[in-house]
Amino acid sequence: MQAPEQIGVVLLRAQNITRRWGGLVALNQVSLALRQGCVHAVIGTNGAGKSTLINILSGEIAPSEGAVELLGQDVTRWTQPRRARAGLGRSYQRNTIYPSFSVLENCRLAAQAMHQKPWHWWRSAAHCVISSAVAAEVAERVGLSALLTRPAGLLSHGQKRQLEIAMCLATQPQVLLLDEPLAGMGAEETERMLTLLDALKPQHAILLVEHDMDAVFRIADKVTVMVNGAVIATDTPAAVRLNPSVQTAYLGEH
Repeated sequence: MQAPEQIGVVLLRAQNITRRWGGLVALNQVSLALRQGCVHAVIGTNGAGKSTLINILSGEIAPSEGAVELLGQDVTRWTQPRRARAGLGRSYQRNTIYPSFSVLENCRLAAQAMHQKPWHWWRSAAHCVISSAVAAEVAERVGLSALLTRPAGLLSHGQKRQLEIAMCLATQPQVLLLDEPLAGMGAEETERMLTLLDALKPQHAILLVEHDMDAVFRIADKVTVMVNGAVIATDTPAAVRLNPSVQTAYLGEH
């Protein structure tokens, strides 16, 4: 884990984000900053507002109030594809891979989103040298280089999650929003994923929404705790563990 003075510049900032659904306030004045070289975990019970927050940061839904900045630009009204092209990548709770396509093909499809050549509509995508090179590189980064030709649907659960991150990396993001990447994993798969996140951290700002508290307190540099759509604490993992409000509201201690 890095010392605070080593953690880099803010790449994504949320300021006073509020989201209302009719009379329900799903998020209430939520602010956070994601820094390069930092894994920033967001934890909370079901209904705390974590999914709404990540959907607003990624551009899937718009906030009722507040602003989102990406790499110093106000992207509050930007669409999700525009944010992706500007350097924001995300993974989802559920697998979003193409099961009948190979590992390489899945990665190449993601890479093509950043290297589109509509004037070459008659050429096979497999002939795009840049996309193919990016696909092979990101597959290697996540540990899937030996499985390039395997259909994605035949991968293990943990490997599918690795593939999702590879597809995310293929869009060349600087900020990664990872929604429960450890869900359903065994101990060995969790270990591989944590090793991968640690390797990705120096070049990225990472938001990690996760329920595995052992993993969170092991990998995170900073932890934000949410309850009923509001932030009750943002601090180092050690400080969050000792926070009386967190112990009562989330960790179940008194």
